[in-house]
Amino acid sequence: MIKKETIDLFEKCEKEIREEFKNIDKLCDINSFKVLEAFRKNNISEFHFNSSTGYGYNDVGRDIIEKVFSDVLGGEDSLVRSQFISGSHALTVTLFALLRPNDTLLSITGKPYDTLDEVIGIVDNPSSLKSFNIKYEQIDLIDNDFDYEKIEKILKEKKIKVIEIQRSKGYSTRKSITLDKLDKVIQFIRNINKEVIVMIDNCYCEFVEEKSPLEIDNPADIIVGSLIKNLGGGLAPNGAYVSGKKNLIDLVADRLTVPGEGREVGPTLGINKSILEGIFFAPSVVASSLKTAVLTSKVLEELGYDVEPKYNEKRADIVQNIIFHDKEKLIKYCQGIQKGSPIDSNVKPIPWDMPGYTDQVIMAAGTFTQGSSIELSCDGPIREPYIAYQQGGLTYNYGKLAVMYATEELNKE
Repeated sequence: MIKKETIDLFEKCEKEIREEFKNIDKLCDINSFKVLEAFRKNNISEFHFNSSTGYGYNDVGRDIIEKVFSDVLGGEDSLVRSQFISGSHALTVTLFALLRPNDTLLSITGKPYDTLDEVIGIVDNPSSLKSFNIKYEQIDLIDNDFDYEKIEKILKEKKIKVIEIQRSKGYSTRKSITLDKLDKVIQFIRNINKEVIVMIDNCYCEFVEEKSPLEIDNPADIIVGSLIKNLGGGLAPNGAYVSGKKNLIDLVADRLTVPGEGREVGPTLGINKSILEGIFFAPSVVASSLKTAVLTSKVLEELGYDVEPKYNEKRADIVQNIIFHDKEKLIKYCQGIQKGSPIDSNVKPIPWDMPGYTDQVIMAAGTFTQGSSIELSCDGPIREPYIAYQQGGLTYNYGKLAVMYATEELNKE
């Protein structure tokens, strides 16, 4: 049972965040309309749910899904495939598609997410970009904004092929990148170099604002995201998308499958209906995730913990940071989220070595789809300042209950 004092605290906090919830509901209306219009424009029908096997030739459902994603995201073209194992895999394929030996990749949001360390060659791996003589440089953010002076210096002094921008914070203490900041920096880049490819890691950010990075005044060239995050709506069992300029999407398709066959192959194996249902539900599911994050921020701040973002701050993604400055509290909180999950609620997560991560990581995810971040999950590396990165919530009600369990776990001796 959840204690009465916990229920009272949550009810008090809910009353104080009503305005934030109203704004989230308005956002959900806007994004729902966008998705519905994409379905209507493309005349989605039951036969689009059909499956293909083998090579996957002439899969009309797969092809129409990619048109829907293009319309929703504002891309000239999209690649939406279950053959992408994860967001990190889609990012990897995209980087290898866009870069050639002696090219330079520049990250202007600091070091990317840990799972790309071996992809880039920050950590040695014989299959990294570095092993193909693809160079890498990075520019850290300053006070949660881009270092315009260093960006200008590097763009004028060196030939940069691809600029990578990771919008979500990853396992860092910085803020996530809003579309306003993204628009401004892309305009700045274009004024110096019109040829450089601007690539966005858009994971965790879809439907958190009214537009995508392909729809702003100064759009990105290509964006990448996972289907077990926002756009999968908790229904897509795996996969990822890449959207943007058609010539770049063609390169990614050739790298994912076979040069010369590209997007024409790739069996769907029964996933079409789940992907279409997922993006249809996504605006509502993302809204539930945002409400869960806002409530978490308010409650944990009331309990005396550092949180980022604050409950009333503008958000760029579904991730809520809770900075514990205490290893045991980080572990307890994650264990509480697991306890309040529908799957494996009896399991007690502990810190463990994870492939692709340099520190031990604790991960709580009692999810229907393994590793799904749009379902409520919470994780964090075991390193200072001991931050829990919470994301998701298929419904607000279930999200609230899990956070109740987590806060009670914190208060246990």
